[in-house]
Amino acid sequence: MYKNDTVYYPQDEMTTVLLPVTSGCSYNKCIFCSMYKGDKYCEVPFWDIEMQLLNGYAYTEKVFLTGADPMSIGFDKMKRLLDMIHRYLPYCACVASYASIKSISDYSVEELSILHDAGLRLLYIGFETGRDDILKLMNKGHTVNEAIEQAKKLNQASLSFNSILMYGIAGRSQSVDNAVATAKMINQFITNKVITMNLTVFHGTELNNMVNRGDFIPPARNERLIEIRTLLENLQSKQPMIFDTTHPTNIIKIKGTLPQDKEKLVDEVTNRLSKSFKI
Repeated sequence: MYKNDTVYYPQDEMTTVLLPVTSGCSYNKCIFCSMYKGDKYCEVPFWDIEMQLLNGYAYTEKVFLTGADPMSIGFDKMKRLLDMIHRYLPYCACVASYASIKSISDYSVEELSILHDAGLRLLYIGFETGRDDILKLMNKGHTVNEAIEQAKKLNQASLSFNSILMYGIAGRSQSVDNAVATAKMINQFITNKVITMNLTVFHGTELNNMVNRGDFIPPARNERLIEIRTLLENLQSKQPMIFDTTHPTNIIKIKGTLPQDKEKLVDEVTNRLSKSFKI
């Protein structure tokens, strides 16, 4: 049951009020993910959510909806939830949530716009990569074109989102090509932030089995650094966009705003590479 679940949330939401909405993952098929493998998907009952809000701090300014993909509850329930948050936490100016390309595809632009106006102001979306072959290998459940289509839909609805990317995900000798393809995808839409994560092979996942069989070979550290640099070099932001590698999984911690900080960020990665090659 959700009350005993491990709660996952983005690094940026460490001080945000957390509100459980779903338990487990409605998809739960990505071969690199171990977070929800033993959890059965379910929705948190509205009466339980209401009790938490009733006992919440009225002057709360931001809420993060927890669960692998709270957007999976659908438009009617999400609108009801946002209205409930507004009723009990009238000073809440931003509700944020994880979301998947798959769940967003179930919403129309009009519905997303309504949710934005009701308080949903930020989504965290796992795009991972801009290569269809790698998305298929990792069993992500969407294609690059579908990701671009749903991202543009969010742009139309004025609903901001952060794009989560995973370097190392394409395997050894594929990092440069993956970075170029991923940047090409991101360049098709407007995103608030690009958040990178370093591929980690977790015990018990199908990806771990593939590595043990020799079917997938993760790239070395320096190749991953080159992937980050290549991604940076190829990103062409249409408006100010934050580039953030400060998540704990990353092998280098840098953060800045593109395009103005691009040269500085590229130099930081290059300097780290130079030191690595000297060791």
